[in-house]
Amino acid sequence: MPASHVGNTAFTSPSYCGGMATFLLRVRLPDRPGALGAVASRIGAVRGDVVAMEIAERAHDSAVDEFVVELADEDHLRLLLSEIAEVDGAWVDTVRPVAGGLQNRHLQAYATATALVTQRTPHDVLGVLAERARAELEATWSAVLDAADVAVVAASGRPPAAPWLASYVTQARAARHDAGPGSPARASDGVTDAATAAVATSAVADVMCIELAAWDLVLVAGRPGWAFGAHERARLAALGGLVDARWTEMSEREARIAHPSRAG
Repeated sequence: MPASHVGNTAFTSPSYCGGMATFLLRVRLPDRPGALGAVASRIGAVRGDVVAMEIAERAHDSAVDEFVVELADEDHLRLLLSEIAEVDGAWVDTVRPVAGGLQNRHLQAYATATALVTQRTPHDVLGVLAERARAELEATWSAVLDAADVAVVAASGRPPAAPWLASYVTQARAARHDAGPGSPARASDGVTDAATAAVATSAVADVMCIELAAWDLVLVAGRPGWAFGAHERARLAALGGLVDARWTEMSEREARIAHPSRAG
């Protein structure tokens, strides 16, 4: 599998301006009663305010939760991390600053659906798809790839070159084929195997792709240094299903317009 074009880092910790600082923490913790409360208590101990929380993954005896936390200033971050580390079995997987305000993911999903169904040409649909996939996943870049011709047909951000993307897709397809049908485990957040099976994952955890079967294209997204979780793979699968349905609708519409009964 090709290595990510930008090196991964466990934490992102640039300089931040003074005043209130907001961070997204992805915390892995034991899936047992009281563990979540213990982490929340540690956040409160440093006067942190949890403004959002989402279960990112749950499997067997562990879970990954995402917390959006407001701190009095950036200097409290290291103290917060040390407090969470005191919770038995818990450790912080990723820390990222939240810029531009907290996004409501439920509203984002409606905005994406609306944007896709109001486009009238395939070119516009793919352009909106790239933009909305990047926004939905908080990705650094996204690209719609014609793997057969090794060409990017739509993009948002600055994705890797088409040959790199094609290499990633080829090897991701091979890995999925080797794993066999039905190999993805049932997602614990209620997403079924069928929804996640279409998404190719690999050792490059900060890149993922999905087949757009109706278009014979592939959607690829990446966010260097911040691995995608199971819930994000499920969201990408749902987005792919929506876009495929849009293609079917547009094709049927074109067929009706071109029908001989409408001639003249």
